[in-house]
Amino acid sequence: MTALNDLPQYDSIHVISDIHMGGEQGFQILREGKRLANYILRLATTSPESKLALILNGDIFDTLAESSADYVAIQQAATIVSRIMDDPSFKDTWDALATFARTPRRTLVLVIGNHDIELAFPPVQRLILRRLAGDDVSARGRVEFSIMGAGYACMVGSSRVFCAHGNEVDAWNYNRYEDLARVARRLNAGRPFDPAEWQANAGTRMVKDVMNTVKRTYAWIDLLKPENSAAVGTLMVIDPNQLTKLGKLVGVIGERDRGGVEYEGRLSVDSFASPTTVAAPDALEGLLGANLRSATVARSTADEMLLAAEQDLHGSQGIETDGTLGTGQLIIDRLTGWLRGIDKREALRRALLDWLKNDSTFALDQKDDTCIEVMNNVGPAIDIVITGHTHLARAIDLGGGRLYFNSGTWIRLMQFTEDMLRDSASFQPVYEALLDGRMSTLDKPLVNGKPLLLDRTSEIQITQRDGATVGRLNWITGDGTGEPTNAAELRR
Repeated sequence: MTALNDLPQYDSIHVISDIHMGGEQGFQILREGKRLANYILRLATTSPESKLALILNGDIFDTLAESSADYVAIQQAATIVSRIMDDPSFKDTWDALATFARTPRRTLVLVIGNHDIELAFPPVQRLILRRLAGDDVSARGRVEFSIMGAGYACMVGSSRVFCAHGNEVDAWNYNRYEDLARVARRLNAGRPFDPAEWQANAGTRMVKDVMNTVKRTYAWIDLLKPENSAAVGTLMVIDPNQLTKLGKLVGVIGERDRGGVEYEGRLSVDSFASPTTVAAPDALEGLLGANLRSATVARSTADEMLLAAEQDLHGSQGIETDGTLGTGQLIIDRLTGWLRGIDKREALRRALLDWLKNDSTFALDQKDDTCIEVMNNVGPAIDIVITGHTHLARAIDLGGGRLYFNSGTWIRLMQFTEDMLRDSASFQPVYEALLDGRMSTLDKPLVNGKPLLLDRTSEIQITQRDGATVGRLNWITGDGTGEPTNAAELRR
């Protein structure tokens, strides 16, 4: 067991995640690039005598938003990452990170996520080091990579902190780290790689095969929370024909099932992972959520539809099928019949009121699946756990001196509020923006002069104060140059 004094020791750490730098203009989900750059520069100069680390806790890049047809960039990985770093939307951030890395008593840690698995490849690491440190050996020594799913452990005062992206316990987005290591070995050894050998996880296939296409028309599909009820449900009501794309999910669902039993340490063979073709048609329908699954026959009024949805919502979690379900077209037929003769706008507004009743998605103290599963997989020696991945900030006192945080995200986020759903007039501009679908439209003020998108870029700060370890969830606001706004503070 590693002795605690062998771990890096800091006066304070700052953790951010899910920046998602990638994609071309109009397809980028990171909006506050200037704010991010200024935030990093402020950390470079804050308390210059203290030892401070900035931890980028996964999904730093979003290579899945790039135009490459492959699930993972191998030979082109460095070219794609270089393009992202030089993109005008992201260049200021990388300039700021270079300043940070060249500042004494500062450490920059890059943790792998599920949208930037190319970080595991030596050519990408060398490229990033050149961009951040050039030939400055001291600066290079202040940049660390955590790219094999082990997370990053360190000490702040007497508290042991563990940072992991969070996809390690997500069956949809689990990284096969040994497969990544095999690719890295081939790249270093100059051996060829056949892209057909790479079997992407279910989440990657979902993004590349389905969601990127939908996102071209409805940019908000990436941004709206919660995904299953609000995002997918809204899409299906507005444009049922999008279900044709879900036909591609038949194989994806089987891949997700395999991911559920394939956590770290189970890839012990020398070959790459084999594809899985298991598929359950009822699971395809299950992606739509209980309310839309109720649409099996034509409804004449929105009230009838909502009544059926409520009955289904409180019924069995299983899905009864007649044995013929299994194609997107059948679901389209059901939904179009259901929506015939209904005012879609009003039906959607009422359905959202139903779906989002008592929703706790954005509650800072909500123990979600990532929190529960990660805590089940860390040892008692860990005092503070910090994840990302879900894009939902958390600050939870687990008792017994243990704290859990989620660092949230820096991308756009969208949440339907009571003001938006209060009546038809309030929902009208929201509905029109959803139909329009463009990122530029989503960025505009819509309801009572307020934006549709949340302004919620966040960090986790761990420091020492008065002999205690203090963890803070902070909102980074304005242009990023000022002090953050504290959203929650926990002490141990």
